[in-house]
Amino acid sequence: METEMFNKTPSHPEYPEMIYEALEALNQEGGSNKSSISKYIESKYGNLDQGHSKLLTFYLDKMKQTGELIFLKNNYIKPGPDVPPKRGRGRPRKDPNAPPIPKKPKPTAASNAPPTPLVSKTGGPRGRPRKIKPQL
Repeated sequence: METEMFNKTPSHPEYPEMIYEALEALNQEGGSNKSSISKYIESKYGNLDQGHSKLLTFYLDKMKQTGELIFLKNNYIKPGPDVPPKRGRGRPRKDPNAPPIPKKPKPTAASNAPPTPLVSKTGGPRGRPRKIKPQL
């Protein structure tokens, strides 16, 4: 009897399918907001779980992050066929077919010479003077 409670299969399709169906049925020009999507799903599939609003929010955010939906002016829109795929966070991967970057030339003997100390306007060296170690 307890296993019957946990093995319930919902009588409605998965949330992404219901969201796509709601967007197509509502067919608003600027997209549809979360409340109108929720009202459509509740009217079509009356017997939803108590966590319907949380599940809807979760799947809308997930679909927005993966690029399946576009969130524009508080409305969700299905992306068109010409929309490029959404890029992930961070630096893009290096193209394996890209030409190699030329290396910097090796330093010459003149560049290995010790640097000349910089002198300030007062005549002394720049910066804070060095600590003098006390002699014992």
